[in-house]
Amino acid sequence: MSRRRLGVGVLALGGVLLLQAAVPGGAGAAGNPAERRALQGLRLRYGSARQAGLLEKHLDGVVDEARRFLGPSPEHPYYAGAVVLAGRGRTVALHRAVGEAVRYADYDGRTDRVREFPAAERIAMAEDTVFDLASLTKLFTSLLAVQLMERGQLELEAPVERYLPEFTSGGKELITARQLLTHTSGLRSWAPFYQQPTREERLRLLWSVRPQDTPGTVYRYSDLNLIALQLLVERITSHPLDALLHDEITAPLGMHRTRYNPPLSWRRVTAATEVQRPPWSGLDRGLVWGDVHDENAYALGGVAGHAGIFGTAWDLAILARTLLDGGVYAGKRILRPASVELLFTDYNTAFPGDDHGLGFELYQHWYMGAMATPHSAGHTGFTGTSLVLDPSTDSFLILLGNSVHPVRTWRAGSAPRVAVGNRFARAVPVRTRHGGPAWFSGMETGGCGTLTLPPLTPATAAARLRCAVWWDTVPGEGAFHLEASADGRTWQPLPFSTQRTTGGSPEQWPQGCAGGWSGRIWHRLEAPLSAWAGREVRLRFRHTATGRYVGRGVYVDVVRVSEPARLLFAEDRPADAARIEAVGWTRSAD
Repeated sequence: MSRRRLGVGVLALGGVLLLQAAVPGGAGAAGNPAERRALQGLRLRYGSARQAGLLEKHLDGVVDEARRFLGPSPEHPYYAGAVVLAGRGRTVALHRAVGEAVRYADYDGRTDRVREFPAAERIAMAEDTVFDLASLTKLFTSLLAVQLMERGQLELEAPVERYLPEFTSGGKELITARQLLTHTSGLRSWAPFYQQPTREERLRLLWSVRPQDTPGTVYRYSDLNLIALQLLVERITSHPLDALLHDEITAPLGMHRTRYNPPLSWRRVTAATEVQRPPWSGLDRGLVWGDVHDENAYALGGVAGHAGIFGTAWDLAILARTLLDGGVYAGKRILRPASVELLFTDYNTAFPGDDHGLGFELYQHWYMGAMATPHSAGHTGFTGTSLVLDPSTDSFLILLGNSVHPVRTWRAGSAPRVAVGNRFARAVPVRTRHGGPAWFSGMETGGCGTLTLPPLTPATAAARLRCAVWWDTVPGEGAFHLEASADGRTWQPLPFSTQRTTGGSPEQWPQGCAGGWSGRIWHRLEAPLSAWAGREVRLRFRHTATGRYVGRGVYVDVVRVSEPARLLFAEDRPADAARIEAVGWTRSAD
């Protein structure tokens, strides 16, 4: 069952009360091998790249990419420091800290100048540095909501007003729990709760907000969705969100460095964030260090559904492993596998490009880089944090940076996240069936290249080009093309078909090009050459990457051109292989 079909199936049931019926094998305890190992009590461990099934040279490059943004990016450093953690399976193969956790004492917005702490007072970044996770908090709030669905206390398609009668005015009575979780409620992105003097008046602001659009008709990322979800969860359980976080998630999983409102004793091991002063901040707080950065979360007492949780990279790795193993870690289960599947199910098929599960963003190249696949899930945080999970490779990547230190205006975009995501994706090898090298297009942004065979003259209309191909490109912004030419100057598309080596029906590509994600599976490619019978023809593969982001690239292997009576070209014959003209393609064994 596909993820999109799964989402439709659950919606047809009217909620998550029948999760086990919606997902085959959803009972969990007798699930897949990964779940069984997790239930046996196995935990994350440090190990080598080889033990994790990763390539060491590219894994080391992840750290190089993270360190690069300590310098001008392009003018100021993107962050003062960062912690990067990456792993596959139960092996954490990379956990490194770069830069400084505390560097800047003050910032002058008029001159764009900073006052740095003396060298002796600065604090270096460490692997166990605690970060303000910012909007990664939304994932935890979503997990708590899905737990309630699993227990039959919350229905996915129920209107929020069933649980929060105050949440009714101005069309909000149409908003459902699912729309809060997938940012399709129609609510505006943000509201200044911190401008209200009391909690009652802050909540009154939420009650009075009207949807900007009819619920379910647009995707708009909104903090208000998760603040409302917090209040809904607290109303159902009669417990505050910070207590629920501890009792339902962090304590069972042993995430001892993840919490709201960290104590003062944590301050020296916590990364500083922003020097908050108007006009770039809504509050005048000076250097924020050890307190929540988000102004609205601060006004709500540090405990909010959209922001406020502090944590470490290792604790986030535990969460990642829990979800990749179907909701269980070290023998402790917080969700059933069917519930986890809902987190990674795209409910936003009506809004292409804004793929979203329950709480988790899906398939987002803008911060996942080449780790983005239709199965990848993750989230970012405004302070410079990010988490990416890729079930297709059983891998996870965490980048925590203090990118608003000293001020939010020094950085823009997600360049470090994309860069480390690309490098880590490259560290997951692509192996040929024979174990040797294949032609690789590379992963350069804006890259292109050609792989051209020598001139051939098929004698019959039965001639065929056959090869193995593996591809992962950004949909609409990258592809590989198969082309033919009589003179080597003017090229035309050559239609072909592909078939997964795992079976299934052939897929036709009449335009002579394919792109997107091929499932991390080799495909058999076949292209008829009937139009070239009796004529000389040159054949080539062409790769293009036209956008800002790239996928894992394209591999071509074991290229052959044959007809019933003879073999015209075979890449595994040294003389033929020597005649291939490669521009922008290289031979790669991984």
